[in-house]
Amino acid sequence: MPEPRVPPGRAGRMRLRRSLEVARRGAGLLDQKLRILRTRHEDLLRAEHTAQERWHERLREAELWLRRGLLLGGEEALASLECTRPAELEIAWTSTMGVRHPRTASCALPARDPDALVPANTALLHAEAAYQEAVRAAAAYAAAGAAARAVGAEVLATGRRVRALQRHWIPRLETALAHADLVLEQGEHEDAVRRRWAAAESRGGM
Repeated sequence: MPEPRVPPGRAGRMRLRRSLEVARRGAGLLDQKLRILRTRHEDLLRAEHTAQERWHERLREAELWLRRGLLLGGEEALASLECTRPAELEIAWTSTMGVRHPRTASCALPARDPDALVPANTALLHAEAAYQEAVRAAAAYAAAGAAARAVGAEVLATGRRVRALQRHWIPRLETALAHADLVLEQGEHEDAVRRRWAAAESRGGM
């Protein structure tokens, strides 16, 4: 971080004071933003964990029904679960302290083709429905994870900016201001001494 450029004299001191005031105010605002972001990030991490558990639960349920269906109908029964049309994912977005991130994810799954084979047994019918729920849960988990990562990245970036101001820039400005005050004080003292000498010489020559 470069040293602050200071013009000489009182103008330089005034500029330093303004710069220091702006830096302190900026650090305060960034620190407030950081606290809000951290709270929101913790909420998003909890939401991500909950979504992950829901996805794992739905996937285990689907795999359980699938195993039952295969035991009843054999592997050839899988042909009745074939789907050729993709699911459609829609993301709703929001913003936290200027950070854009997913709010929710909705997944529209294709309806069964009227000409498609009917699942060979009830277990496979349950498996089909369970896998659909697992896909929806996976979409929600992905959105929650993306939101947590986006806000988490901003937490790190804001924290770095706060530390740069508080640990580096503000102390440099304070040091520069103290030096400017000292230089001005010494200059004023020297001017006063010179004026006294000039006054004394003037009286002595009269």
